[in-house]
Amino acid sequence: MSKLNVDQKTIIELLSDKKADFLIPDYQRPYAWNEEQCQTLWDDIFLFSFPDNNYEAFDENEEYFLGSIVTYKNENGKSEVIDGQQRLTTLMLMLRAFYDKFANMQDTNSIRTRDRIEKCIWKTDTFGTADKNTLKIDSDVATDNDKEELLELLRTGIVKQGAKSQYILNYQFFQKKIDNFLQEFPGLFPYLPARTLGNCIFLPIEAESQDTALRIFSTLNDRGLPLSDADIFKAQFYKYYSTLGNKDEFISEWKRLEEITGSVFKPITGTPMDELFARYMYFLRAKEGNKSSTTEALRKFYERNKYQYLKQRHTIDELKALALFWESVFNQDKIRFSENILKKLFVLNYAPNSMWQNITSVYFLQNRTDDGMLEDTKFSKFLDRITAFIFAYAVTNPGVNALRTPIYDEMVNIVNGTDATFSKYKFNHVQTRSFFENYVFTNQRSITRSLITWYAFTFPNQQLLDVKEIYHLEHIYSKKRQEIENGLKSETNIDSLGNKILLEASINIRASDYHFEDKKKIYSGKKRGGKNKDASRIAEIADLIGYSEFEEKQVIDRTQKILDKFLEFLQTEDLIAYGELCLCAALE
Repeated sequence: MSKLNVDQKTIIELLSDKKADFLIPDYQRPYAWNEEQCQTLWDDIFLFSFPDNNYEAFDENEEYFLGSIVTYKNENGKSEVIDGQQRLTTLMLMLRAFYDKFANMQDTNSIRTRDRIEKCIWKTDTFGTADKNTLKIDSDVATDNDKEELLELLRTGIVKQGAKSQYILNYQFFQKKIDNFLQEFPGLFPYLPARTLGNCIFLPIEAESQDTALRIFSTLNDRGLPLSDADIFKAQFYKYYSTLGNKDEFISEWKRLEEITGSVFKPITGTPMDELFARYMYFLRAKEGNKSSTTEALRKFYERNKYQYLKQRHTIDELKALALFWESVFNQDKIRFSENILKKLFVLNYAPNSMWQNITSVYFLQNRTDDGMLEDTKFSKFLDRITAFIFAYAVTNPGVNALRTPIYDEMVNIVNGTDATFSKYKFNHVQTRSFFENYVFTNQRSITRSLITWYAFTFPNQQLLDVKEIYHLEHIYSKKRQEIENGLKSETNIDSLGNKILLEASINIRASDYHFEDKKKIYSGKKRGGKNKDASRIAEIADLIGYSEFEEKQVIDRTQKILDKFLEFLQTEDLIAYGELCLCAALE
């Protein structure tokens, strides 16, 4: 069990301790507190110190809780700040502003308070004398270009002309607040910093390792953003590029990557940059020949062998190429991709799981040309095969965990220069048809949308759709109609594939509960309520409009047509094994 050192401390106890030596590590985010947050901190401390603007109403036994500070001792004995760096830094700026204001005050209380602040900002020698060149806090934040301004400001209290960093702005904010306070309550001035030091408390939590500290932060924190895996990776990159003398170039590249990933990736957990590193990880795993269905945690993978993959010059280039590829996919880039490819990517956008993104990332990095392009015919074939396999596997072997074994196997084949064929995992024709015929395709199951989207694009005249537009699954024979008329003899036909069609959300909302004759008018954009509406862009709608009715027979016939079409697709992609028990079926 991990050991923790937890003991509530006042600011003076925490910072004046001779062993206090805080480091804001390189993987932290830059300082970001603004004036509004500084104002809130000031107001809270002021109202605590002077209840109802009356210094005599203050209770010496009262304490004001500033929050937790989560740290761990690094290999150099410094306390790396995992949580609380923003508050700690801001307090240092406020204390420095108080310290400077006490410079010319000679009364006993002012001298004592200044001496206490001095011990919080600087380290002291054996006799308690402050060393003005050695601060109690240091910063290595990789992407903070202004950190030297902070350190110089804390050392000297001098604001250089033209300095406009957030550190300077916040320091100047506290200077103004202190000046105003001094003018309004000159006799009470020493009480505010004294009560801040002696009665405002932190809960310092010292963990035994970085991992433990990060876990604690994720559990406790409800305001700031927890450090991501990508923050840790950034620090390793920064160290590496600093040794090469290219740290500025790296920071520029990193910021560009953050911009791209932030606009493209919307992960459920983690950050957009984490998602990029995850997709890149599958390429690296495949190059190692790793087919294990157990995937390491992202940071555990990259920290192996002292972050070896982050200390190679080509890594950033490959990450950037991968990010630009997915940006092109997201933006449906018609310069990079043919319309045929974009249609296949649109279908995969509705895949039942994200595994297609991982294997496509591997394919891209292995097969890209120097200018980041892919050969159209081969890429088209690859997309067809993974679509057929992943969609079928979602029915025959539900759950993404089962998919890992064949996908990871093919990732290794790809980096070894062979095609992804899934030859070891072919589907038995009879069993697969049985699986599909007995599967209940409710709208809540993602594979339902996957197959209906795929079927929509089997029509030759289906145009490319905007991936950013919202599409629903439409019940052609509506659920409401079944509830009222009970026209379908078999209730299960409501959720059969033959009763579903892809439809624009705006049209689906208007059409969902109508009879078929009324639905046809809405699908085609004919006047309703005296106005013409946009017709659906789903090509199959033209066929549906030609139907005189859409009853149970039509539902059954269309279900059969979709199933036959998909099994034919599997056969075309050489994924059917006739008369054999394939591995995927055997797993059942």
